[in-house]
Amino acid sequence: MSDTVVKLLELAATKLPKDTRKALNKSYSQEEGAAKAQMEAILEDLDIAETGVPICQDTGVPIFYIEIGDNFPIRSDLKEILRNATKKATKKIPLRPNAVDFWEEKNTGNNVGERIPWLEFDLVKGNTLKITSYPKGGGSTNVAQLKMLNPGEGLKGVKKAVIEAMVEADGLACSPNIVGVGIGGGEDIAMKLAKKATLRPIGDRNENPEAAKLEEELKVRLNELGIGPMGLGGKTTVLDVHVESAARHPASLPVGIVFLCWAARHSEAEIHSTGTVEYLSHEVK
Repeated sequence: MSDTVVKLLELAATKLPKDTRKALNKSYSQEEGAAKAQMEAILEDLDIAETGVPICQDTGVPIFYIEIGDNFPIRSDLKEILRNATKKATKKIPLRPNAVDFWEEKNTGNNVGERIPWLEFDLVKGNTLKITSYPKGGGSTNVAQLKMLNPGEGLKGVKKAVIEAMVEADGLACSPNIVGVGIGGGEDIAMKLAKKATLRPIGDRNENPEAAKLEEELKVRLNELGIGPMGLGGKTTVLDVHVESAARHPASLPVGIVFLCWAARHSEAEIHSTGTVEYLSHEVK
């Protein structure tokens, strides 16, 4: 299993999922002038990364989303396996060490530290283990926002909050971005929903028709801002917008807004109880 986790971190760092690459190619074909030059540089960077080097010098803070089947044989050892595999991947790929101890102001040197890698577990039926590797970069993280709206502001307030957050982010999140919007729950839930929403495939729409409509509207309105690739102006400010929601407290309307840069690093694999591995996000030879 350790080798699979190392492979997931390598894939996330060096190769984008097909949907993201396709969207970036489309953006390049639509842009002109400085925006087109930026998109050309991005695509050239991706080609270089195909040789096995990281897409970006910031290889992110490691996060893992884990879905574990109730009959999967490995459970209590999983946290240690993920931590050790992260250390191994940091040295092998290599990855930039991005785990800094707050109290000592010291980089651990291996991307493992207090509560890092960050792990989120979900229990599911079956005998498989699905792991999503999501190394989140600092630039896009720094412009994430949580808005605590008055419930009376409703959908109009949600739209306003997302547009204002995009304007404030400008090009600092390394646009074109994938934007995740989490609505409801509580302050922590809204941000978790928003962050995980950025992992949905580009073009995927929420099953709720109203949420899907909001996703389409926000995508159009954010692109109309003209922020463009890397904030230098252009037609493509976002590649997509994904909305997730949860029931809220009657007195609260939290809205989480999370940006994912064009280097939308993530990878996913499913491990069967027999030991066989299926990579879901990338083609692995």
